[in-house]
Amino acid sequence: MFLLQYNVATFYMLISAIQDMVSDLLRERFVGDDTERVDVPLGFIASVLCSSISWLTPVQVAQASEDVRENAIYEVGELFELGIQLSYLLLLLALLGVGSFFVIRQVLVRRELDLSAKELQEQVRSGDASATELFELGAVMLRRKFYPAATKFLLQAIDKWDGDDQDLAQVYNALGVSYVRDGKVEKGISQFEAAVKVQPGYVTAWNNLGDAYEKSNDLKSALKAFEEVLLFDPNNKIARPRRDELKEKVNMYKGVAVKSKKK
Repeated sequence: MFLLQYNVATFYMLISAIQDMVSDLLRERFVGDDTERVDVPLGFIASVLCSSISWLTPVQVAQASEDVRENAIYEVGELFELGIQLSYLLLLLALLGVGSFFVIRQVLVRRELDLSAKELQEQVRSGDASATELFELGAVMLRRKFYPAATKFLLQAIDKWDGDDQDLAQVYNALGVSYVRDGKVEKGISQFEAAVKVQPGYVTAWNNLGDAYEKSNDLKSALKAFEEVLLFDPNNKIARPRRDELKEKVNMYKGVAVKSKKK
């Protein structure tokens, strides 16, 4: 933009210099007593130069305006592209921040589980572990996906249990989850049934029981389990869609023998 202004100014200076040069030449050529001969050419030349300037100036101005407009469009395009690049950069930084948060959180949780398991295992080795501590150790092993170890400590917790039967239902439920995740679905079903027998309103155990029955292709028993959930919790978000889906399957397979998977 500065270069265009500089070119227009130079053009005006050049026109002015030519006008002065022509005027000097005419004065030198027509000098004499007859002043009218000098005045007429100078007026004519002046009018011609002025008309030339007035004819050329709009062209130069239009060209300068067009160049300025093109530069403005180019600058706007650069700003738009820069904005897009900054948006991508901010999005990338946000994704990295979220990913780092979850990674750090997972590491901290795993470290906490390791420390808890270490302390509880020391209690078990010393022979001073209570039924509650055995249950906690089994739950830690379950979260760490060490299913055989979880099953071992949960069974020991049941054998030593001397607390409330309502709390014992949680141990049965945890043991059932350990069995199912270890591929022993039938053993898991028996533990879930024990849990709901001890605590009939234990919604989580009923949901787990329905899921285990469905895994073993016992659709009617699975449907019944989810219907039990809805008796205690009519708005349960897990049981309601599963119940509706199982209803359709039971009606579809009515009169058709379905083999159960027993493990």
